[in-house]
Amino acid sequence: MSALPEFVENTLKAYHDAAEANLRTRGREGNVIVVSPDSAADIMLTGDLHGHRRNFGLIQRIASLETLPRRHLVLQEVCHGGPTHPENGGCLSHTLLEEIARMKVHYPDRVHFLLGNHELAELTDYPIQKNRQMLNLLFRMGMQQIYGEHTELVRGAMLEFLRTSPLAVRISGGVFVCHSIPEGIDARPFDRSIFSRPLDPLEFYERGDIFHMVWGRDHRPENARVFADLMEAKVLIHGHEPCSDGYAVPNPHQVILDCCNDRACYVVLPLDREWTQAEVVQRIERLS
Repeated sequence: MSALPEFVENTLKAYHDAAEANLRTRGREGNVIVVSPDSAADIMLTGDLHGHRRNFGLIQRIASLETLPRRHLVLQEVCHGGPTHPENGGCLSHTLLEEIARMKVHYPDRVHFLLGNHELAELTDYPIQKNRQMLNLLFRMGMQQIYGEHTELVRGAMLEFLRTSPLAVRISGGVFVCHSIPEGIDARPFDRSIFSRPLDPLEFYERGDIFHMVWGRDHRPENARVFADLMEAKVLIHGHEPCSDGYAVPNPHQVILDCCNDRACYVVLPLDREWTQAEVVQRIERLS
């Protein structure tokens, strides 16, 4: 099976336009999107999706971007998981990534897709194994089943979109949103300039601070406090960590959201005030 040329062209255009929109997003400062009351009334923050189509549909409905023109939406971690192709078992999460690229084109200044570790793994061919399966291979198999001979062409456009995705969103009110934080930065240097300067494409392939930021799972209060101070933030909001209850509060600085299970959670934050961690947690809702 191979997609029709018109569908291939449509997907290529969506990815190219979404990559351009990433770079031209209003409020983009380096690799951070700054969202302020000038550009938004509120912002909806979500966690890892991993191909979960039901939860993505609920997010779209709750976000209601068409009827709430001053709402922004942050999405993350789509690759790897969810439905598989009935013929070869290939992962179909790439189709959800394509939909998010189209959302970015439709709402270029209001939809923000953060770089996560599974997207970085696709960008750099970094192997991820889970349940004795190679997730990267299953992802390729899913694309191959849909796009056939056009797979590498579509994949190249997809990687362009991922490469231009922001690393973080900064919200007025002292909230900093990124996929995770590096381990052990209370004991070693961290190059925070990755958020503010143009990135060398080779940096994505190195086990440097981009890699450590999206892969880190160090939730010690000391580590989180140092990162919060570096980012000049009062509250850190992330994905990356599976949360059986849909969210977690591992220390006084971090809030973790998870959107890839049946207890998925999100939070909507108005931008007209400062936030504390406790106040953010009080506003967390379940997708339903």
